[in-house]
Amino acid sequence: MSYLTTVNTNRAPSPAGHYVQAKLAGQHLYISGQLPIRPDGAPLADDSFAGQAGQAIDNMLAVLEAAGGTPSDLVRVTAYIVGVINWPGFNQVYAARLGEARPARTVVPVAELHYGYLVEVDAIAVLPPDGPARQAENSSN
Repeated sequence: MSYLTTVNTNRAPSPAGHYVQAKLAGQHLYISGQLPIRPDGAPLADDSFAGQAGQAIDNMLAVLEAAGGTPSDLVRVTAYIVGVINWPGFNQVYAARLGEARPARTVVPVAELHYGYLVEVDAIAVLPPDGPARQAENSSN
């Protein structure tokens, strides 16, 4: 068995390029950047910033859960947001979604993102050694 495991879930959008939703290396989970796209592939480009932030974070959390993790397993989250003016809105949505979990975090204001979206998030988590992702090559939760 390989020490690298691909994690996939139908509760987050399928990758649109040459990458996977996440890669588990030992107990370390690396979640690819998640855009505000519904799991069925429907875009949210016309939605509010808060709506887009919520969907991107929900996608990240769905991938984390598919690997057997919870928000408390997150070690680092990076958020790319269009416009520093959206920072307070991101903080509000982020805190509501993550609750008591407080991973290390970086928020990077950017000029633009792919497809005109306003937010993208990626993350790194450390999972328990006996979590569900340790028992399966792929997860399809």
